[in-house]
Amino acid sequence: MSLSKSEPMRTASLAALCLLVLGAEDAQAGSEARPVTHFAIEDSADFAKQIERELAARGARIGMVFRSGRAREDLPDGIRYTHGAFWIYSEVVSETGETLFGYSVHNLYHGEEDQRRSYLAKDWPLNFTQGDVVGEVGIIIPSPEMQRRLLGLFARGEISALHQPDYSLISNPLDSRFQNCNEFMLDIVAAAAWETTDRTLLKTNLAAWLDASPVQTSLVERIFGPSVDERIRLDDHRGTIRTTTFASMGQFMTRFNLASDVYELDAEFLADRDS
Repeated sequence: MSLSKSEPMRTASLAALCLLVLGAEDAQAGSEARPVTHFAIEDSADFAKQIERELAARGARIGMVFRSGRAREDLPDGIRYTHGAFWIYSEVVSETGETLFGYSVHNLYHGEEDQRRSYLAKDWPLNFTQGDVVGEVGIIIPSPEMQRRLLGLFARGEISALHQPDYSLISNPLDSRFQNCNEFMLDIVAAAAWETTDRTLLKTNLAAWLDASPVQTSLVERIFGPSVDERIRLDDHRGTIRTTTFASMGQFMTRFNLASDVYELDAEFLADRDS
């Protein structure tokens, strides 16, 4: 099979699609991708505190935060962030045994040895911002009623029922076969909205109400995608490839009054440098 100049096999852009979750962020997005340069630890710590203050000021006992581990120009059109997680305000026990109050971060990560399987993990704001290279995050503040329902799901341990360990970097949010971090967050939001953890029912409802984000790929990329990265699994897609993004989740939650606010936040330390 020959390829015309108008239909090149753009493997670099397909590899860039791999950046939808943490763990893919350090992968090389093709030969033309720039090296990832992270901020200094002090800047990451300042940004983590800034996000915590922002969430607290808005009364968010639980918030949804998204960051990018790649420069925006290395990401596919329409995708601004590579990883999202829930930030939950709770008691935190320090290494000295002192009880403090702050945000813990609840994530879905793909495995290291088996990258086609995922696991759930709790870590901290600094872990989250250390993966950022842009100095900007997307934030969704759930409505007060949604916060109550979401916190109930976490408190009862019901989020494990919403975890699909079979992992795909560009999982279809309307299909239950695979899942990435953003789809996991969407499934939790849907479970809180419809008050069920039945993923089959949730996918049926989402198919009726969610406008998933299209991912720009050519037919050739769809054929050769799995050979570029084993984490690209396309069995759950038919026709246009669609996935879950900060934008599509924010639009869904805003449309149905599930969110109080959806916005982006710039790091203060970058503004200080420019002033």
